[in-house]
Amino acid sequence: MPAESNVQDVTSPIPTRTMPQLSGGSEKPRRWIKRYRTETAASTASVLSTVTAFPLDSVKTRMQTYPYSGVLDCVRVTYKSEGIRGFFRGVFAPLASVTLVRTISFSIYQRSKHVYSDWMSSHLGFCPLEHVSKAGAYPNLGTIACFGAAGATAGSGITFVACPFELTKLSAQVSVLMANQKNADPQRQAIALSYHNKGTFKTLANIVKHRGFSGMYTGLNLHLLRDTLGTGIYFATYESGKQLLTTMSGKDAHKNPIAVLASGALCGIVSWALIYPIDSVKSIYQRNALMYSKGQKVPIPKIHFFRRDMYRGLGVSMGRSAAVNAVFFSAFEFLKKQIKDN
Repeated sequence: MPAESNVQDVTSPIPTRTMPQLSGGSEKPRRWIKRYRTETAASTASVLSTVTAFPLDSVKTRMQTYPYSGVLDCVRVTYKSEGIRGFFRGVFAPLASVTLVRTISFSIYQRSKHVYSDWMSSHLGFCPLEHVSKAGAYPNLGTIACFGAAGATAGSGITFVACPFELTKLSAQVSVLMANQKNADPQRQAIALSYHNKGTFKTLANIVKHRGFSGMYTGLNLHLLRDTLGTGIYFATYESGKQLLTTMSGKDAHKNPIAVLASGALCGIVSWALIYPIDSVKSIYQRNALMYSKGQKVPIPKIHFFRRDMYRGLGVSMGRSAAVNAVFFSAFEFLKKQIKDN
C-alpha cells in the first residue's frame, strides 16, 4: 500500500522533531539582533552618516592644522592639488573606527544611564529614566546630570579604541600638506615625506616605524579630555532636546522624526562649539608629532579658549557635525524601532 506508507512517512515523529530545530535556528539570529538592537542600529547608521559628511571633516582638519583664508579657499586648494579624492583621503580608517566606536559608545551609554539612574533613584529619590518616560515631562537638572555622566563614561571608554584610528585619519588627511611644507630640519622633512599618499594601513605602519607602538596613542591625554567632555555634552544635549521637543509637540519621540533630527543636529553643534579648542590643540599636536621620531619630545600647544586661531574651521565642523548627527540619529531611532517591532 504505497499511499499508506506515504502518509506514515509524513506523520512520523522524525520530521516532527526536526521542524522546531529549523524554526529555532532561523529565530536565533533574529533574537540576537533584537537583543542587541542598540548596537545593530548604531553601527548601520554610523556607516551612512560617516560617508555622507566625510568631505566636511577633511576640510575641518585641514583648516585646523594649516592656514587657509577660509572654507572656500581650503576647498579650492584641495580640489586643485588633490582632486575629489583629496576630500575622501583617509575615509576607510574612520569608516571602520567610527562604526566600531559608535557601537561601543552607545552600548556603554545605554548601560551607564541605567546604572546612574538606579543610583540616583536609590540615593536621591529621583529616577531620571522614569521622569523622561512620563508624558508632558520636561528636562531638569537630574536628567541632564544622568545623561551627561553616562555620556562622559562612554566617551572616556572609547578613547582607547578611537585614538589610533583618528591619528591615522588625521595623517592621511594632511599628508600632502606635510609633504609640501618646507621644514628647516631635514630629518623631520624626510619623516613628513614618508607619509605622502599612503593608504590607511601603510600610514599606521609608518607611525609605528617612526614612533613605536606607543606612537599610535600620540595625543591620548588630549583625546581623552575631548571625548570625555564632548560626549557628555553630546548625549545630555540630545536627550534633553529630544525630550523638550517631544513634550512641546505632544507626540511620542518615534512619531516625531523632526524632534529626533533637530536634536541630533543640535547635539553635534553644541558639543563641538564647547570643546573645539581642545580638538584643535589635539590635531596640531598630533600633526607635529608625526614629524618626530621615537624618543624625541614633542612640545604640547596650550589650549586657549576664545582665541581666534583656536576656532579655525569651527563653522565647517559644526555644519559637518549637524549633518552627521541629524542623519545618524534619524537612522538610528528608525532602525532601532523597526528591529524592536519586527
